[in-house]
Amino acid sequence: MAECNHDCANCSSNCSDRTKPQSFLLPQNSKSKIRNVIAVVSGKGGVGKSLVTSLLASETARRGFSTAVLDADITGPSIPKAFGLKDKVTGDEEGFYPVCSSLGIKVMSLNLLLDNDSAPVVWRSPIIVNSVKQFWTDVIWGDVDYMFVDMPPGTGDVPLTVFQSLPINGIVIVTTPQELVEMIVEKAVRMADLMHVPVMALVENMSYLECPDCGKHIAVFGESHVEETAERFNIDTFARIPIDSDLSKASDSGIIERYYSNWLNAVLAKIGAVR
Repeated sequence: MAECNHDCANCSSNCSDRTKPQSFLLPQNSKSKIRNVIAVVSGKGGVGKSLVTSLLASETARRGFSTAVLDADITGPSIPKAFGLKDKVTGDEEGFYPVCSSLGIKVMSLNLLLDNDSAPVVWRSPIIVNSVKQFWTDVIWGDVDYMFVDMPPGTGDVPLTVFQSLPINGIVIVTTPQELVEMIVEKAVRMADLMHVPVMALVENMSYLECPDCGKHIAVFGESHVEETAERFNIDTFARIPIDSDLSKASDSGIIERYYSNWLNAVLAKIGAVR
């Protein structure tokens, strides 16, 4: 047998180096130390994935953890608006520096690189995927206890890249009460299984409207299915977020960090953000 030169691309032998699982994990920036990476995903758009990401990050930071948000939704970035960020990303020969929110949450988003926030991002998939990779490898995140990755909807190139390239500890799936969404949840669960990433929690957004007079819960979009959906897919942690005009106003006004709630406490406990 010829001596191995470790050039698998030009070798026909089926040795152990070739047959062992290949890792696609990308290295962090040398000045980054990120301990936990949680991806927030949804099988479809418009369910409040960025809202859940913002709430989780805000509450985690409020509990004293060093927190960051990587906005992987390149063509529809909304994280900077939720946090009211106006400054642009800066950089030097060592890398790029994320913009910090009022609570000290480090944020990297394409909108923080654009001169015009409303400019459309008309990019093909390979460029979008490479941008997400650079947000991980080229950004100087520093010391971070929890990074939340706001994913684009669906199960396409970017979610696949994030699952393969970043050391994801687990995912939080965001859904809504409609029955059709259960099928969308199943797609997200199956993708997580294929990528060997654990599903940590299921969050049902727009779950109900609380009557301001009597406190009754009104199922505007149909009865909640989060509990049975979580049970069906063996997800042991779930949460419900109601329709709340104050929450929408806080997000639209860029003051999401000032909004307090306990709806996601079970999710925060599941990921270990408890003090």
